[in-house]
Amino acid sequence: MTKVLFLPGSGASPDFRKPVGARLPAAWPKHYFGWPGLGRQPPEPDVGGWADLVRMVEARMDGPVDLVAQSMGGVIAATLAIKHPQRVRRLVLAVTSGGVDMTRFGASDWRPDYRKLFPDAAAWITERPASMALPVERIVAPTLLLWGDADAISPVAVGRHLADRIAGARLHVVAGGDHDVARTHATEVAVLIEGHLG
Repeated sequence: MTKVLFLPGSGASPDFRKPVGARLPAAWPKHYFGWPGLGRQPPEPDVGGWADLVRMVEARMDGPVDLVAQSMGGVIAATLAIKHPQRVRRLVLAVTSGGVDMTRFGASDWRPDYRKLFPDAAAWITERPASMALPVERIVAPTLLLWGDADAISPVAVGRHLADRIAGARLHVVAGGDHDVARTHATEVAVLIEGHLG
């Protein structure tokens, strides 16, 4: 049975996706990542940037996996889907940038609020990378895009843009959903994810 790996956003908590995961079939093997040094997660000496988080997930990809990713975690998931097309069976990207320049879509800057909420988080998370552009056209895994129509951090326009660039991707917009749509609309989101991964 395919393992489902849940990748959080910059809030970094492994608990964020558990309300959705609990509504998926109990027989599905699941792993919930936390990002060391981000949000309120304790740091680890060998984690100091994006590449280290990619390696963390790679270490759990001992066979084909399904990736369910939130926000920043979607950048990591898209990176892995491009790098390991034979190991990512299916992909779910929720309210992510997916390596897209968000400013052109009118996205609000999340970093000042993040710093207030998580003052001890690693500095690198709010330093704009030199280039996070990803060739998402190379993603071959069947992809479900989940967005909330009230999300200012990752507007629906970003989801539409990714849907246009990823072959066969399907976009679902949750009415009233904000950036935490996976938590506030967990039942609806779980039904969509189960249909996509099942």
